[in-house]
Amino acid sequence: MVTCLERVSADELILAGGDEVVIVDAGEAVAGRLNRLWRWSGQEAVDIPAEVRKQFHHLDECKVVEGGRRVLVCASNGGCALLERAGGKVIWRATSRNAHSLDLLPRERVVVASSLSGDHLEVFDLQGTAVPVYRTPLKSAHGVFWDQQRECLWALGFDELRCYELQDWATAVPQLKLQSTWRLPDPDGHDLRAVPGTSELLVTTEHNVFLFDRDSHDFRPYKLLQDEGKIKSVDVHPVSGWVVVGRWTERVQLLNPAGELVFGDIRPYKARWVTSGSTDH
Repeated sequence: MVTCLERVSADELILAGGDEVVIVDAGEAVAGRLNRLWRWSGQEAVDIPAEVRKQFHHLDECKVVEGGRRVLVCASNGGCALLERAGGKVIWRATSRNAHSLDLLPRERVVVASSLSGDHLEVFDLQGTAVPVYRTPLKSAHGVFWDQQRECLWALGFDELRCYELQDWATAVPQLKLQSTWRLPDPDGHDLRAVPGTSELLVTTEHNVFLFDRDSHDFRPYKLLQDEGKIKSVDVHPVSGWVVVGRWTERVQLLNPAGELVFGDIRPYKARWVTSGSTDH
């Protein structure tokens, strides 16, 4: 169900929550039809051993990468995976305690934000074992974003935003070198997402949503969601500016223009745009 929405889009939304990740046609959703174009569940994946499928309960991140061909997912139960969108094949799988976000890095690597009780960033080789090749502490790590233009990794923790550069990356013992740290205006950082076509990052916290300028290094309130807290995800469409907001309820909010998607059988924790040929990098 969609209400109060006028703009039509031919793009897609990817949503993660509970035990499944789904992609829906946003254009169909505008008309009130939540047509599932793609679905994946770790509980049903034949290439995940039965004894570890429980790691993919409570899915809390989904990102379409590599031009739309692959999907990154992770779960607070620890499961992390890179999937082929076509067929849902698991290309890579690992475990990271209370995983809350992940992103691709250069040279076939993945960084995972391991949140409370993990409190680390962990780097894995896609072609190696499921053991991290590097770990560095970050309290309540919740968000990661590889900034290809600036060649640095942004990471969101409990009360700080950090920027790392890649060090010794061509070796078997890579490291993340801390460049800078900025204190959050409000604690309990949760989601970290770039605003397409700008120098700004969206940062959600316990009580608010902020924009952080990667050039001036300033925080300012995000007016569309100012003073709104406990937002699990926010994402801006790269062409239309349409905003999708996840709150871990059966309702997904849309802004600019305003609207709402209502799911009866899934409580999306994260909601992201999938655009034609899109990639996070």
